[in-house]
Amino acid sequence: MKAKRRVRSSSKAATASTPWLLPSKRRRPAPLGDRGHAGGSEENVCPSQISAGQTRAKRRVKSSSKTATAPIPLLPPSPVDRWHDGAEEDVCPPQFPFCPKRMPGPQLDSQKSYSPKEIFDLFFTNNAITTLCINTNKYAARKIAEGAKMRWKEVKPSEMCNYLSIVLYLGLVKVTAARDLWKKENFFKFPYPRSVMKGYRYEAITANLHMSDPAADVVNDQLRGQPGYDGLFRLKPLHDDILTACRTHYHPHKNLSVDERMVATKARNGMKQYMKDKPTKWGYKLFVLADSQSGYTCDFTIYEGKAPSPSGNGLTFDAVVNLLKVPYLGTGFHVYVDNFYTSTKLFSHLHQVRFGACGTIRENRVGFPRTTDNALGKKAARGDMRWIREGSLLYVKWKDTRDVTMCSTIHKANSGQSVQRRVRNPDGTWSRREFPVPDAVKQYNKSMGGVDLSDALIKYFSVTRKTSRWYLKFFLHFVDNAVVNSFLIHKEMAEMKNQKPLTQKKFRIALCEQLGKVGKELASNEASNEASTDHVPLEACGLSNDPHLKATKGRRKCRICKSSTIWLCEACDVPLCIIPGRCCFRFWHKRV
Repeated sequence: MKAKRRVRSSSKAATASTPWLLPSKRRRPAPLGDRGHAGGSEENVCPSQISAGQTRAKRRVKSSSKTATAPIPLLPPSPVDRWHDGAEEDVCPPQFPFCPKRMPGPQLDSQKSYSPKEIFDLFFTNNAITTLCINTNKYAARKIAEGAKMRWKEVKPSEMCNYLSIVLYLGLVKVTAARDLWKKENFFKFPYPRSVMKGYRYEAITANLHMSDPAADVVNDQLRGQPGYDGLFRLKPLHDDILTACRTHYHPHKNLSVDERMVATKARNGMKQYMKDKPTKWGYKLFVLADSQSGYTCDFTIYEGKAPSPSGNGLTFDAVVNLLKVPYLGTGFHVYVDNFYTSTKLFSHLHQVRFGACGTIRENRVGFPRTTDNALGKKAARGDMRWIREGSLLYVKWKDTRDVTMCSTIHKANSGQSVQRRVRNPDGTWSRREFPVPDAVKQYNKSMGGVDLSDALIKYFSVTRKTSRWYLKFFLHFVDNAVVNSFLIHKEMAEMKNQKPLTQKKFRIALCEQLGKVGKELASNEASNEASTDHVPLEACGLSNDPHLKATKGRRKCRICKSSTIWLCEACDVPLCIIPGRCCFRFWHKRV
């Protein structure tokens, strides 16, 4: 009969072992080790992971190449003409050994201590800051050449760090408009921004901030509608730096999750998407790969809009495959996705490249079993389940408050696990009861939230604001992403040393202060040296003895106390008080 036909494995080891039996025979297959596979434990790690040094690194590469070329044994399909009950025994699918290219976790020296700024500098490197300054200065020069009237001087890397400090400050202190930070009214007195940067300077940098070369932008814009056009060209320099840093300084653990992320915007831009099921309905969509354990953003791609699929397998297939780079990650990872991505074709492909996969699935997907024999009925009791296995693919349906349908290449149908649910008793009271649950459902709920965790950490103190140019929204998101990833690295390294990590708020405050001090110490030393010789008080009216000039034109507002004064600093050209009990002149030069 067709149902009893076994699938022949291409592996000699598989044919030499005990033949696979159908689930109805209730006999367990030969141990996985007899077929050349490691067991299904979550802690099963390839020996290459624990190696160190150059010699062992070569050994790791050699081991990985063998793993990649080893034949993959196939499980025989169970009869697809009926759904099996939860009590019927399922076989445990073969588990690929976990062979990451690097030790999972932060890729930093665990014996050293790193300040928040030192970790943040891994993402916003000196090269990235310098490129940002060069392109910002070029953009401002082009605007001035076109006739724009603005107060501008070239921005330096130290000043760009100060600017980032104000950007982070705006995520911690919420104001309706950034210029409120520099208002003189008592209600809006914020001393920190004034000590870092002047308000007009912050607005000038914001108005001219640019990530790409303006001259190259013109060339790219001329190719619009042609094959060489790049819709993300204005993001590329910083986008590539952030993406490289995300991949370089952290290696994910075994469980990964793939999901969408929305960067809120209502700009009139073709990349803007609408997603009704997301908290952020309108925005730019990113496909994100995150570590399920920590929430670290390992990789991401920006969705540019509807376009032909490069592989011919569809958008969701390409989105997942492009994020899972085997040469960078390794093999043996478990990937969790939702029903937007799950398909038979995708999971079969991931199985071929030695990735396990699990996710909810839509029943109208191609390849989903169409049989209704012994299917889960509408009146099924809570906790009932049905399953079908087709080789490495397991399809399972479970009754909770509604039907839950899963597909997995990692789990067996049921191993006796349970969950608690709150139910109403006949007398009207409520109590908790245990219900059986498929392994795939329980592990999915535990491991699918990596991207959601990252999104939540970003939302708490997000720096995104309304911008005048669409690509600045991505700049602010890159800052958010870099800060959250830096915080997660700090947190994991502190836990490795059995130390208490900073909270995200304290981490951001420390980072904000450290960025605000960049370049200030040198300026302070130079100012103190100049104060001893050049900074002398001078009457604002000059050498004139006309009392009218001293009383009216000669009086200006003191920079510190805002009172009228006839005195100013000759070197700084700043009005300052020199009266007993209120010597603003001395206070100003000590601070500056």
